[in-house]
Amino acid sequence: MAIKKSELYSALWKSCDELRGGMDASQYKDYVLVLLFVKYVSDKYAGKTNALIVIPAGGGFNDMVNLKGKKDIGDGINKIITKLAEENDLKGVIDKTDFNDDAKLGKGKDMIDLLTKLIAIFENESLNFSKNKAEGDDILGDAYEYLMRHFATESGKSKGQFYTPAEVSRVMAKVIDINRTQRQDQTVYDPACGSGSLLLKVADEAPTKITIYGQEKDEATTGLATMNMWLHENETAMIHHDNTLSKPFFKNRDGSLKTFDYVVANPPFSTKSWSNGFDPANDEFSRFDDGLPPAKNGDYAFFLHIIRSLKSTGKGAVILPHGVLFRGNAEAVIRKNIIKKGYIKGIIGLPANLFYGTGIPACIIVIDKEYAQSRKGIFMIDAGKGFMKDGNKNRLRYQDLHKIVDVFNKQLELPKYSRMVALAEIEKNDYNLNIPRYIDTQEAEDIQDIEAHLLGGIPSRDVADLAKFWEVFPTLKNELFVNGKRENYYQPKVKPEQIKRTIFENTEFISYTKKIDDIFSIWREKNTLLLKNIGAGVKPKELIVDLSEDILQLFETESLIDKYDVYQSLMSYWAEVMQDDAYIIGIDGWKAEVYRIIEINKKKKEVDKGWTCDLIPKELVITRYFAEDKESIENLNTNLDDISRQKEEVEEEHEGDEGAFSEMEKINKGAIKAQIKQLKAEGLGDDEDCKVLNEYLELLETEADLKKEIKEEDKVLDKKLLGKYGELSEKEIKTLVVDDKWMTAIASSVKAELDRITQNLSQRIKELSERYTDPLPQLEENTKDLAKTVEAHLEKMGFKI
Repeated sequence: MAIKKSELYSALWKSCDELRGGMDASQYKDYVLVLLFVKYVSDKYAGKTNALIVIPAGGGFNDMVNLKGKKDIGDGINKIITKLAEENDLKGVIDKTDFNDDAKLGKGKDMIDLLTKLIAIFENESLNFSKNKAEGDDILGDAYEYLMRHFATESGKSKGQFYTPAEVSRVMAKVIDINRTQRQDQTVYDPACGSGSLLLKVADEAPTKITIYGQEKDEATTGLATMNMWLHENETAMIHHDNTLSKPFFKNRDGSLKTFDYVVANPPFSTKSWSNGFDPANDEFSRFDDGLPPAKNGDYAFFLHIIRSLKSTGKGAVILPHGVLFRGNAEAVIRKNIIKKGYIKGIIGLPANLFYGTGIPACIIVIDKEYAQSRKGIFMIDAGKGFMKDGNKNRLRYQDLHKIVDVFNKQLELPKYSRMVALAEIEKNDYNLNIPRYIDTQEAEDIQDIEAHLLGGIPSRDVADLAKFWEVFPTLKNELFVNGKRENYYQPKVKPEQIKRTIFENTEFISYTKKIDDIFSIWREKNTLLLKNIGAGVKPKELIVDLSEDILQLFETESLIDKYDVYQSLMSYWAEVMQDDAYIIGIDGWKAEVYRIIEINKKKKEVDKGWTCDLIPKELVITRYFAEDKESIENLNTNLDDISRQKEEVEEEHEGDEGAFSEMEKINKGAIKAQIKQLKAEGLGDDEDCKVLNEYLELLETEADLKKEIKEEDKVLDKKLLGKYGELSEKEIKTLVVDDKWMTAIASSVKAELDRITQNLSQRIKELSERYTDPLPQLEENTKDLAKTVEAHLEKMGFKI
């Protein structure tokens, strides 16, 4: 059975649970990732001649399996990793983690049990990486990224900087024109590469394989980066451990600083000790000719190093805190010099709390030396409001990423989002690049109209603010509003509770809805054929690009419905469901493979929980082939719900101190029979309480009969269902998966976007109608009337006001 991506991630994260408690995430990640690396290379290369990695005798994962339960398991794992490292020039990369450290892993039996469990998790057949890799799709690399993100989340503020969020990395990769590379000798460099995730995302964007360079100050993180390169099949990448600012490693033969075609970086923010180990004022590489950064803030030190590391035609992107855009003194001088040289192509403001090392907002500064001399402005984007919550961090959604890239690469000016800012305007602002100076993202205030509150009517400016709707539904405005007696004020034409129905019945709204349905139908028809033609060997990442770009293009020009919202709907469903399905099909083909669900109970015994099928949920097959059985069971459940309701009513009516159930600790069949027997013995067989108890007893018996009948019918249906799965043809499977599962879900999400638009319009009109329905004089009259009514009631009761 093919492993789903989500299950792979879950299994790997389970391995982390085994280590939790003895150390923090910044430490236990090293153990898990080293084992992941050893398991992967052992599965892929063991026993193969001329393999990229040689798995020596006594140096593979199977040798670790043989250590399970042994006293020397920790030392034995260290020796296995050492052999593998020595054979493949990986000394100092994979052998830095000590698996015999009793301070972290426990002593004696505690260490033996922990490491045995850890090995057993990776030993699971579902994690056999020789069988579970879709051709051309990096399932292992993605798993590594998943673990890195979770480790970064748990590592805390000071230890999560080894990882750049994948979404931000993709933005950077797509805005530096690396998609135009044509030669393998073109280079990309990251001077603070961390775990290498940013470098890999950039390299992945290039149409041809390019040469990767990275330097990282932290030794353990350097090892992670190297393993990351290998797991992503970029084994020729050059990753060096050292302080980039004091000891840049990559140089030309004459000792000068090596320059690169592309440079990307997410350096540590505002490093205070950036100048340790060298004298910046006398820098041999002339990196600080545009100004010396502040002694206790290294943001511009990294920025200037990046600029100096770019070729004259080089392009790059760096993540820095917003402060670099406006801070004064020495940084203002540097910023002015960089701007005047035309190096900055654009600035992208990002949401706060996006990065793992800090919660402060940051920006991406895009550098382009090639066209620096002719640059007349800097393109700015304020993307600070586009994100989703992900645990205790914020995260860019698929639609946020795509919008940023589209707008930046096409230099689109959008209100409250982006604009090209002339250098002359920046100069007038003393070279301050703070984005809010140039892009106003403040939402218009919802102004309360005093005249309308006093005299009634809906202000025309509020109706005019809904112009985007009136452009699409021009007659709807006249169906909802009529000109008021005073100029610049409307009167509502329908009651608040009728607004939504009026919208739905508007002919232009009906036409618009049909148009959206037709557009989606075009996409569905075209891509249903595409999806039914995929098979073993499909490349899921390429597949979703084709699907998503097509839906974006089709909704490109539509008003009201945002193409990026539709895109997000598709991408969310892809991430939650379709991606796993595509991987299953890519490995097994179109097969309705079923398997038993076995769980371990509290007594550590296996419990059979029935069967399931990952690709085709039971409900789909039931709906298509067993509709009558489904209806019959639903009717029985409806009857059961009715009985439950009747029971509740009887209980509620007779639970008091004098009620029929007052003497019972628990209301059940045995207690009721005993009570009836006692009442009869006392000669109260015809008493009202006895009748109630008999009535309730009948309900209990009917309920039991219904439950038994439902259980029997469920059992019969389950047997039929299992038989049907074994009979399904490939054509039927494709219909169930593509038509009934995927397309139905995606169509529903597109409809939800349309419903959201309608809801926003109807809610706003209802809000305006209710806000100004009763002007102040009317409210005063209503108050007087109510006061008179209250006084009249009080007088009848004998009170005088």
